[in-house]
Amino acid sequence: MRIADWGDRKDPSRIRNPQSAIRNRMSHELLKREYIHRGKVLDLSLSSFQSQDKGAVTIEVVHHNGGAGILAVFEDGTLALVRQWRYPLGRYALEIAAGRIEPGQTPEETAARELEEELGYRARNFRKVAEFNVAPGYCEERIYLYLATGLEKSAQNLDEDEEIEVVHVSLDEALAKVASGEIDDAKSIIMLLLAAPILRAEDHDQPD
Repeated sequence: MRIADWGDRKDPSRIRNPQSAIRNRMSHELLKREYIHRGKVLDLSLSSFQSQDKGAVTIEVVHHNGGAGILAVFEDGTLALVRQWRYPLGRYALEIAAGRIEPGQTPEETAARELEEELGYRARNFRKVAEFNVAPGYCEERIYLYLATGLEKSAQNLDEDEEIEVVHVSLDEALAKVASGEIDDAKSIIMLLLAAPILRAEDHDQPD
């Protein structure tokens, strides 16, 4: 893989100020990148940069296509989460549905895919709520978050390593699980805290 490959995959919309981006690249020029692991989910490299302030700097970088998370909202206001076994944690975790962005897919297409694969639903409407860097100190991964409404029943299509139970909760129940620490997954916490005022405002606007 050439050095530019991972950069080529990134969403151009992330660049808020092109001139600033050019200055940043010039002040921290990539000199060398040696891949020490190539995996199914991520790659790991030793990357050397030339910093105007610090000189030569070598860091470990995790290369990842990014991911998308989806919060399914039903007409009665309930939400669908997933309880799944997380091998690195050695336990089940309660989360929003989410998955890796595959080459050629957009974040929204990824969210729609995970909605159907993990929850067994399709949606007529997707609303982007946020996007964020997971761990910018060492990782390229960026996650995009969506609300799904206008749900239609489909069928689950789980990956071979996935063990998933769909859990239906109210918004208040989900937020209580965040506060208690039962939901301790970062993307799910961010999604629920940002979605709460949106969903409450929409509920308030509904006619009696």
